Amino acid sequence: MAADYPLDARAGTGTVTTAVPARLDRLPWSRWHWTIVIGLGTVWILDGLEVTVVGNIAGRLSEEGSGLPISSGQVTGVAAALYVAGACLGALFFGRLTDRYGRKKLFIITLAVYLGATALTAVSFSSWWFFAFRFLTGFGIGGEYAAINSAIDELIPSAYRGRVDLVINGSFWLGAVGGSLLSIVMLDTDIFPKDLGWRLTFGLGVVLGLVILLVRRHVPESPRWLFIHGRGDEAEALVGAAERQITAEKGEELPEPAGEITIHQRKSIGFGLIARTVFSHYRRRALLGFSLFIGQAFLYNAITFGFGAILTTFYDVGTGSTGYFFAVIALGNFFGPVLLGKLFDTVGRKVMISGTYLLSGLLLFLTAWLFDGGHLTARTLTACWCVVLFFASAGASSAYLTVSEVFPMETRAMAIAFFYAIGTAAGGISGPLVFAKLTESGVVGDTVLAFQIGAALMTAAGLVAAVLAVPAERRSLEDIATPLSQRTGEGAGTAGGPSPRTAS
Repeated sequence: MAADYPLDARAGTGTVTTAVPARLDRLPWSRWHWTIVIGLGTVWILDGLEVTVVGNIAGRLSEEGSGLPISSGQVTGVAAALYVAGACLGALFFGRLTDRYGRKKLFIITLAVYLGATALTAVSFSSWWFFAFRFLTGFGIGGEYAAINSAIDELIPSAYRGRVDLVINGSFWLGAVGGSLLSIVMLDTDIFPKDLGWRLTFGLGVVLGLVILLVRRHVPESPRWLFIHGRGDEAEALVGAAERQITAEKGEELPEPAGEITIHQRKSIGFGLIARTVFSHYRRRALLGFSLFIGQAFLYNAITFGFGAILTTFYDVGTGSTGYFFAVIALGNFFGPVLLGKLFDTVGRKVMISGTYLLSGLLLFLTAWLFDGGHLTARTLTACWCVVLFFASAGASSAYLTVSEVFPMETRAMAIAFFYAIGTAAGGISGPLVFAKLTESGVVGDTVLAFQIGAALMTAAGLVAAVLAVPAERRSLEDIATPLSQRTGEGAGTAGGPSPRTAS
């Protein structure tokens, strides 16, 4: 890294020219990248396990002898809404800290908050305690979304960024499969008493999370964050070590990096500048982010909240058996990003984002029509959901990818947090409250309406993406959105705002 003039040792800022982004993007896939994926991505498995378990044990918690005075509606309605509200606030709170203090510090802290709250949920003795720690669990997981997605996109080479981001976000559903199958065992009163099985389930999540925390300690800080925040020597050392490790692993020299950028280093970026950047310079991208998050949030709430109630109310499926059905649709969710993820890097973002949103919305309309006509059984309804969510899961994961890569680096974690919070608040707080009432009413028309709301918003988001999605495939993050700190005349960026060629 060549400095244009000596850095201010006290402020840790100056003007530097660096090839760090290009060096990271030209790296071939390696064990170093697998360490990042395992350390950061596996937490979504835990999230999926916990959220699914809570949905599946709602009926058991409301039964006499569970050790918790709570109704099924409170679990799927109030507790679910509080979990999502916590996630929204946690995303905003930790998102700002992630952009200011670094990715690594925050993805350690947020996991610790998440694990502590989950452990305390396991010892709930009253409804208010359960509600409070569901909120705090969500608070931790909301911070995870901001810290982890920003770190992943800044560490993974541009040729692989789309598929890796999608698969990591989609791994939530591996946890959902595990949670579904685990709940079957834990709800079996021949194995565990009513007041113990659900508590042990939360405890198991804590144990798995502690293992992830140990692995995560070895995940590096983002070099992109380091050089912008006056820690260029650390960025150089980190990337150099990765290059030496990968060269030794592959047994061949790495290609030359594509270019350099010149950066005005800063200790922090003002919130006002972040807001102006996202909502003034990048208005079209902001609209795209809102649409994608609101669409996927309502679609998932239309289907997954009240899932057990739909099966038990309309198809007489026992509460102890709903886990089998959820495991099937969870697999559909997981295989969507896995099988379609590569296409986001090859066919392109615009076609794949709009296509997955539109297909899932239209297929859910079809499912609603079949359900309304009485043409479905518990198994065929589950099969329909599985197909819908195969496409919807890839689309929903691409929402996180989109808001992470289409805004300048200095705003990345906060942008993820903001769009996640707004979209999830719209669909994830109102969704559980509205859809729980619709799906538990026992009226076919009410459940059909829930499906149609989710389908309509998903379809609308697909149409927005068809017009506004950014062709970000195989492009450097700095090319997609010029850093706010990039020096005027170096790559068309300025120190005060984004490049005219990338702002839209």
